Amino acid sequence: MMQYPWGHTKRYNDYSSYIRRTFGERVQKVSINAGFTCPNRDGSKGEGGCSFCNNSTFNPSYCGPELSIVEQIEKGTSFFRPKYQTQQYLAYFQAYSNTYGETSYLIEQYKQALDHPKVTGIVLGTRPDCISDDLLAHLKEWRKDYYIAIELGAESTSNEMLKQINRGHSYEETIDAAERISKAGIPVGLHMILGLPGEDRAQLLNHANVVSKLPISFLKLHQLQIVKGSQFGEIYAEQPDYFQLFTAEEFIDLVVDFIELLDPRIVMERFISQAPHDLLIAPRWGLKNFEFVAKVEKRLAERDTWQGKRYQSERS
Repeated sequence: MMQYPWGHTKRYNDYSSYIRRTFGERVQKVSINAGFTCPNRDGSKGEGGCSFCNNSTFNPSYCGPELSIVEQIEKGTSFFRPKYQTQQYLAYFQAYSNTYGETSYLIEQYKQALDHPKVTGIVLGTRPDCISDDLLAHLKEWRKDYYIAIELGAESTSNEMLKQINRGHSYEETIDAAERISKAGIPVGLHMILGLPGEDRAQLLNHANVVSKLPISFLKLHQLQIVKGSQFGEIYAEQPDYFQLFTAEEFIDLVVDFIELLDPRIVMERFISQAPHDLLIAPRWGLKNFEFVAKVEKRLAERDTWQGKRYQSERS
């Protein structure tokens, strides 16, 4: 059986193997809502947020800002404790922009999580335009003792599309943030939405070529989901044809085509996202994440292909 550049027989560079390589054991992410906001909501960049966004879709029900960070960690780890009693956790600051604020305040919030005996590190979800050099200097110091990673919501590599979805930042800011984070020795991940209105298949696949040039460690793909409480939800009610939503089968093929073009060093953290059932308007695939992953793996095998098979580095 073929062994791939990432050192095992799976046909893509998967996140759970990366975690085992990094920590030598299973480590679980636990989501935190620390009550942050976002420059695209509080008026500094815009109001109302991005067109696709209702932030409730990103948060498990156990984490609400009315609970302290420690209480959220206790609640989140309680799901796993009976089965994995010695397991360590990464506190995943997920809701809104978790590097947006005064550095001293941010450090205080993260420290509450890192002081928990079961937490071995933090993962910070944020925007590319909310990364200060001051904060990076602090996080770089912490890297000596803890695992620290930053995930950037890039969503698209097209400035025209970023403007259209009211994102409030440019792709150049994504490049700048990824490079500064990487230079600080901090692993950086990227979130991309595939299927934003007006992007054709060639444009979607070109994102793989473009993000492969960045010094990123991981990538999360998301299918476009129309959710209640978002601007896209309102548009969908009036003009559903404005969106070209994928069937699950179409998206599986798109994901396989996408990762064929992707630099094999980039860890694939996820292929789809799952909005809560009561908030999701469309598409309703009725597939859990692990079921979708199994279908992608099956399709990769059927096509005898793998991540990076069609990747061309700038050096090659």
